[in-house]
Amino acid sequence: MSVLINDRELEEKLRAERQAKGLDRWDEVWEGVYVMPPMPNDEHQEIQAALIGILQHVIKWTGLGEVRGGVNISDREDDWRQNFRCPDVAVFLKGTSARNLQTFWLGGPDFAVEIVSPGDSAWDKLDFYASVGVGELLIIDRLPWKLELYRLNAGRSVEVGNSVSTSSELLQSGVVPLSFRLVAGGARPMIEVLHYDGVQRWVV
Repeated sequence: MSVLINDRELEEKLRAERQAKGLDRWDEVWEGVYVMPPMPNDEHQEIQAALIGILQHVIKWTGLGEVRGGVNISDREDDWRQNFRCPDVAVFLKGTSARNLQTFWLGGPDFAVEIVSPGDSAWDKLDFYASVGVGELLIIDRLPWKLELYRLNAGRSVEVGNSVSTSSELLQSGVVPLSFRLVAGGARPMIEVLHYDGVQRWVV
């Protein structure tokens, strides 16, 4: 259920409470509209942490670029807080066109991941991510489980493939040296991550 608050005093009180409790770290602003996404549950954080670890190993420690979790991405340098998104995982390769301005990055990451929570609006971010030049976006949907890979093409984020646990569809990234697919698991499907070297493999 969405809530629209038109009471300025109540809005400021709610935002101040969230900030004081540290609950605003995932909040975003979409063209001046303050957006409070669902709090990431334990499974969400487990997947995020695992993917950051893999990408640190593959990208950061090999000197290919930088890896971030929960970083602010904006399309404007001045008054950036009026329009920003916060992907769960972001990879900035060496030579990226994005600029690190410390509190936020101006321009999008070369590779990003969105882990969907109930009531989340990950797909509504596609146009923004395309506008800031996100090269590839991996969306991890958990209801039902599905992986979707989007690639920037002619200024649009276009789906290039998807994977469910009942198929062997392999999503090959053109940005990072990894492929992704869902495989059957115990309590939930697992995300298999394969390195292009044909040797390294992780299951998240």
